[in-house]
Amino acid sequence: MGLASGLALICTYPEVTMCSPEEALLKLEDAFLAKLALINTHILQPLLLVDPEPSEPRGQECLQLLQQLHRSSQQLWQLTKQSLQSLQRRLCQPRTTGLESLVLLGSADRILQVHLEYIESYTSCVVVQVFQQVAKRNREYWQIQSRLLQKHLSGVSFEGPVDALLGQALHQPLAQHLQQCVPLLLRLRGTLGESHPAWELVMNAITLHGNLQSFLGQELDQAAATQALGHSLRNHLKDMLCTPAHRLLQDSQDIPVRATPLQAERVLLFDDTLVLLQGPSVHSFDLRLVWVHPGQDRCTFCVLTPEEELSLRARDSLGRAVWQRKVSQAVCQALRGKKDFPVLGAGLAPSEPPACRSVAYTFCAEGRLCRATYEGEWRSGKPHGKGTLKWPDGRNHVGNFRWGLEHGFGIYLVPKATEDTFDCYKCHWEEGRMSGYGICEYGSVEVYKGYFQAGLRHGFGVLDSAPQAARPFRYTGHWEKDQRSGYGIQEDSNRGERYIGMWQTDQRHGPGVVVTQAGVCYQGTFQADKMVGPGILLSEDDSLYEGTFSRDLTPEGKGKITFSTGFTLEGSFGSGTGRGLYTQGVLDTAALPPDPSSTRKRQLGVGAFPVESRWLGVYRPFQDFVLAGCPGELQEALLGFHAQSRRELRRDQHYLSCVRNCPEDEAGRMEDILDELLWYREPAALQQYLRKALRSARHPLGKLLRTLMLTFQATYTGLGANKHLQGLAQEEVKQHARELWAAYRGLLQVALQRKGRAPEEESEDTEIRDMQVHGLMLPLVLPSFYSELFTLYLLLHEREDALYSQGITNLSLFPDTKLLEFLDVHKHLWPLKDLQLTSNQRSSLVRDKCFLSAIECLQKIINCCSTTVDPREKLGMLEKTCREIEATVSHVLGREHKLPMDDLLPLLLYVVSRARIQHLGAEIHLIRDMMDPVHTSGLYDFMLTALESCYEHIWKDMRLRRLPGHWDLRSLC
Repeated sequence: MGLASGLALICTYPEVTMCSPEEALLKLEDAFLAKLALINTHILQPLLLVDPEPSEPRGQECLQLLQQLHRSSQQLWQLTKQSLQSLQRRLCQPRTTGLESLVLLGSADRILQVHLEYIESYTSCVVVQVFQQVAKRNREYWQIQSRLLQKHLSGVSFEGPVDALLGQALHQPLAQHLQQCVPLLLRLRGTLGESHPAWELVMNAITLHGNLQSFLGQELDQAAATQALGHSLRNHLKDMLCTPAHRLLQDSQDIPVRATPLQAERVLLFDDTLVLLQGPSVHSFDLRLVWVHPGQDRCTFCVLTPEEELSLRARDSLGRAVWQRKVSQAVCQALRGKKDFPVLGAGLAPSEPPACRSVAYTFCAEGRLCRATYEGEWRSGKPHGKGTLKWPDGRNHVGNFRWGLEHGFGIYLVPKATEDTFDCYKCHWEEGRMSGYGICEYGSVEVYKGYFQAGLRHGFGVLDSAPQAARPFRYTGHWEKDQRSGYGIQEDSNRGERYIGMWQTDQRHGPGVVVTQAGVCYQGTFQADKMVGPGILLSEDDSLYEGTFSRDLTPEGKGKITFSTGFTLEGSFGSGTGRGLYTQGVLDTAALPPDPSSTRKRQLGVGAFPVESRWLGVYRPFQDFVLAGCPGELQEALLGFHAQSRRELRRDQHYLSCVRNCPEDEAGRMEDILDELLWYREPAALQQYLRKALRSARHPLGKLLRTLMLTFQATYTGLGANKHLQGLAQEEVKQHARELWAAYRGLLQVALQRKGRAPEEESEDTEIRDMQVHGLMLPLVLPSFYSELFTLYLLLHEREDALYSQGITNLSLFPDTKLLEFLDVHKHLWPLKDLQLTSNQRSSLVRDKCFLSAIECLQKIINCCSTTVDPREKLGMLEKTCREIEATVSHVLGREHKLPMDDLLPLLLYVVSRARIQHLGAEIHLIRDMMDPVHTSGLYDFMLTALESCYEHIWKDMRLRRLPGHWDLRSLC
């Protein structure tokens, strides 16, 4: 078959009006299938053979587009063939084959896909003028065929070049086929009722083919406009803008519009970009990152992009409306990543572009973001939400952004000079700078965990060197503008010493205490990292030096030494090479040896560092959070997060991860915490609530307590476990309890305010507040500090407890009756025979074992099975011990009997000696110091005084060398 006869078939349609709709559709599909076959044979294949192996890029592009058009034509032919076959089966077997079996009705998705691919392939060829180029390369062949093309394109009345006729031959059969399908499908629908199973399928097919007609017309118009644009542009602009990926939607030469501040000569709207031509310069804006807003007047609208803010002004309001509508529709289409169907602006998504988007973009303008690529969420032309920012030099920020700046939690990597090593900042950010809590790992050298302000370390923080560092250290304390300033503790592992005191501009400055590994302690005033003026030195054996020092903390100048023996040496001190420490003064040996209990008076730091001002950097973030009304967005900046364990810094997602206390999906937790706070107001319920809150790392009170525990351990463990710091630690624990109670009260006021209730006024009476602190908060807080605190008490009272243990050993040699006699217990109070005692006393008298129930009760104060460190509960156990003693005596006397102090004290002394409690002195003093003031001068105070008297009597008077001479211990045993 020749070209002329083939084209005649292409443009001649069968008469379909006199047969059934299904027969008419079959004839229509059969004719269209023949046309597609002829198009392939007589147009597409000759076009592909024009230049099968082009050498220049332009020719290669044309060949690729023709090959794509050929493939899509083949797919369209295959689809039409399957549709024809399904119609044939339907007509041959109408009873067994339903309408839903027709490809034309049941394969809507595939029909849409195949037609869109063909339309896209054809219009891409139109945009880059493929048909003009191939016609030029085989001009003689196509000139011969031009008259035949014009003759057989029925229904088209125009005279044009060969390339135009080729284009008509490739798209007109499809247009006519879609046009004739719709009325035939309407006829088919007329043969069905709405209840017919195929009704919806036919309706969908009608809509689909109608939409394809509209889409084809729009695509042809856009392709023609884009092709025509190329004739009005310079060659380099034509190659840049008139590409298969672009479709021109609007040109300012058709509807004038001016752009400022860029004085553009021409504004072009494509389906993916907005282009401003300004002389030889081309300003291109990705539509996915274009936001459209109304202007200041009816002729203006604004366009926001990541690096430009443009104002587009039309001649009148109609022109402005057309441009604004088309730009908005194009933005929506670009964000969906596919063309609107059936026409621009008629997609499924809203016509207004979404305010929030997720797109990747590389910044070009000079500034801190120059050449950086941001990938993440945007709003109004600014990074806003979650995203990743990467610079070419390897810097990388992953986290939250707000209006173009880092804001919220983020992780920032900065490469170091050494390979595969980075500074890693896991912090909270505010307006582009670190603010709030953060963890920063500086290469493989140091780690900082603490608070920031305006990008600098500020507030409380811990700076820790790597273990393998040349000078390992740890600083725990306050910072100001990236420098150690205020109260802080630094441990120097190389020198084996710990400094506790004040800092200024990264140097020790002000009152301070130095504790060394050798047990020597210094206290004095530091200036520019050196001690100046008078100070004191305490040696491990409690010798005390008071005077001046050299720069290396050696006694120098006037001073006085008080030895542990009580001797004093007062005079001038010095040191020199080969001479060691020398002195010239007066030695006084007349003084008596000091009482061991006098060590309690030699406490360092007390008074030098007011307890209420030591850890302001820990309290202040919480106070600021409460003053701000406990906003949920600041909760994580307050509570912080946990980083992964330290490892070699690597730039991967595993390293960047960390466990956050308050992820954003729990942003409402603060509201829940405040609501729960109001449910527990009665003392018993409040104590239960506070216990739960203090145990939770996700609760502000629990976070505050954990930070205070960190400071306590940094101060009083290791080198800080020194008996001369007991007073410092003891008053610190009490202050922490007061601050935690104030923190609870602050949260309560915020909770009441949010519910519209009147704030609860706190008593101005200091005694009442102290009773609340000691009665509610201190018993809950003390366990968190007890281990370190009790260690200090043990060290402080080590000598007394050693003497006490010696006295207990001596008394254990006595049988019960002899010991009762030795302690001057009246004999009528002795339980001399086996008695039936109460159930809680058990069988306390077996052979010579007396007062066993009281002994067991007293042992519960600090035995290894004890589950409490609450002084109140221990005092209650002491009270129960005394009641058990009275109960045993009452049983002996056969009547209720209240023991006077003269009788109770010797019996309690007996019970204490038999209880054999280790470190009783340390325990008594800790209970005394932490006791609720409400018990002062009360029953508990009375019984604790009695126990203390028994303890002192044992360690002072019951040692072997002080036993009465008429007692022969060997005979007594």
